[in-house]
Amino acid sequence: MIDQLAAIEQVRAVLQRFQDGYTRRDVSQVDAFMRLFADDAEVIGTNGLRPGVGEWYLDRAGARELVEGDWQSWGDLQLDVAGAHIQVRGDVAWLTASATVTMTIRAEESYEGYLQRIKSVIDDQVDLSAEEKLLDILRGGTNTLYELRRGEQFVWPLRFTAVLAQQAGDWRFQQMQFSFSTTRFPDERLVP
Repeated sequence: MIDQLAAIEQVRAVLQRFQDGYTRRDVSQVDAFMRLFADDAEVIGTNGLRPGVGEWYLDRAGARELVEGDWQSWGDLQLDVAGAHIQVRGDVAWLTASATVTMTIRAEESYEGYLQRIKSVIDDQVDLSAEEKLLDILRGGTNTLYELRRGEQFVWPLRFTAVLAQQAGDWRFQQMQFSFSTTRFPDERLVP
């Protein structure tokens, strides 16, 4: 039992190092940070749709792309490291943790960004009909107005799950997923 508890605390320490990297967000240290990941690590971001598409990366190089992008432009990730549920069986561990991502998005910046999105929908979405373009613009515009009336500080609840494997005596992330919960229709939909 002592070995089991020690292994759980070792995994928790790796999760804390992961949190520390996301807290500092020092892009010059991203390569050192990536030593927390196995070479063939699979990482699924909040925009992962299917293997190899969007933020669904199948190796450490792809995972690095996600991490670097997060550190440059994502909000502040705060994992519940102390409350993470960790299980260990031999050389494999898995964990779940609640988390939040916090960002401040200024209203004027958001309005300007959405106007650029409208231009992109009109000019670049050639596979959409005029009606589909208009519906997309209206839905996004309404959502932008609604969200900004709630304030410029955005705090999103997040679920974080991961599998770690021992390699040469060190615990490394083998698989992880970041996911936002939703109480409405999911953002993505497959249409036949």
